[in-house]
Amino acid sequence: MADPCAALPDVPAKRAREEEGGGDGMIVVENGCGKVANAAAIITHEETAPAPGTGRANLSRIMPGWFSELSPMWSGEAHSFEVKKVVFEGKSDFQDVVVFDSVSYGRVLVLDGVIQLTQRDECAYQEMIAHLPLCSIENPAKVLVVGGGDGGVLREISRHESVQQIDICEIDKMVVDVAKEYFPELAVGFSNPRVNLHIADGVAFVRDAAPGTYDAIIVDSSDPVGPAQQLFEKPFFESMVKALRPGGVVCTQAESPWLHMPIIKDIVAACRQTFKGSVNYAWTTVPSYPSGVIGFMLCSTEGPDVNFRNPVVSLDKLEMITIGEGGSEKRVPLPLKYYNSDMHKAAFSLPMFAKRELEHLLTP
Repeated sequence: MADPCAALPDVPAKRAREEEGGGDGMIVVENGCGKVANAAAIITHEETAPAPGTGRANLSRIMPGWFSELSPMWSGEAHSFEVKKVVFEGKSDFQDVVVFDSVSYGRVLVLDGVIQLTQRDECAYQEMIAHLPLCSIENPAKVLVVGGGDGGVLREISRHESVQQIDICEIDKMVVDVAKEYFPELAVGFSNPRVNLHIADGVAFVRDAAPGTYDAIIVDSSDPVGPAQQLFEKPFFESMVKALRPGGVVCTQAESPWLHMPIIKDIVAACRQTFKGSVNYAWTTVPSYPSGVIGFMLCSTEGPDVNFRNPVVSLDKLEMITIGEGGSEKRVPLPLKYYNSDMHKAAFSLPMFAKRELEHLLTP
């Protein structure tokens, strides 16, 4: 049998220290052959497997040059993307960060082996998670984003002229820095002078917020695995209720009805125990996500009635965003790509299998 190590390229024998976050932006890993290899080398050689448990573990050894998203959250299946070029690798204090250019979906952001966004379809997620809640209430002024370090949700919030203060709490500064460097069309959200960036733990930030501070909280989180599990549990929901004004709203990522119905039912049950206003579930299509679908929990606190199913904001008011620098700000055109009032209403229509599981748990 041929030596699988013989064809591997030699690269500089350097191992990045974790505390350096990769130093020059390229993580190198032992490949088991007495050499070191970066992800770009790994994905071009089918006999070499990257270290398990890292973001590069999904750079496929079966089909060289492809990224395959594998996870116990969707066992027995994988979604694969042909890779043109790996443009960034890093390791923060919290996770592996990889950015690659794909053949069909543009640039892709991957955290710990899980796709967070692609340039091709990010609009379907960012626009819906922001506008479903914000278009359901009149004149939101103060909004908090938990997570969302890529800036896409901020970009969408900046379409709402009534919003005067946007706080974002992102735990991982590397995600913010990478977005600004490699995804400027999303990170433009940080250029809104009304944005206040906090690099901190979101659970603690919400817990410590003054009562009644926010009109809306948007939780752009990863899947409920590891530390992110706290963002899907009742104590965090109770903290959000406290931080919201009467009739304030929450929108949080809530998994796929095709894959995670038991998880969704647990989330809905916790929300019903916590939020005394409306409790609803909506969904959108994001082709690059597992099953092509992602859901959202939309809840309101006790107070003025919120009907999430019927938007109250005119669509023509959302075709511009606020940007600024040096203390000044201006409105510039940026057409919506996915969201409209019909999509808003349709998002709450569930397929029968999901309706049977959830309808009795949700408010009318």
